[in-house]
Amino acid sequence: MVSDRLQVWVRARFGPSEVEAVLDLLADLVPLEPGSSAEAIERVQAAVVFLSRGDSRGFLDAAALAQEDWRDVLVAAGLAGEDWADHLNSTFGDSSKSECAGRPSTSRRS
Repeated sequence: MVSDRLQVWVRARFGPSEVEAVLDLLADLVPLEPGSSAEAIERVQAAVVFLSRGDSRGFLDAAALAQEDWRDVLVAAGLAGEDWADHLNSTFGDSSKSECAGRPSTSRRS
């Protein structure tokens, strides 16, 4: 699962030939405990994307770090503090105001 707003952000920063692979890897990257909330998953995925800076090698390095210990990727990306949700909302737009909020998606990524 990759949120709509994170998908938009990824599509704007990665090359067209990389986007689908990045989104697929993000969808499979769920290093948290089973039953983690969608917000917690998006937080780790966003941290990986932030650290990559749109570079595919950087993305793979950040994804490997997240698989090793998801807390390390949150710290490295500046999303470990209590204000992480505000940071994501200011970067991606407020998820509660999204026109897709509350609408089920048929995509594996969202």
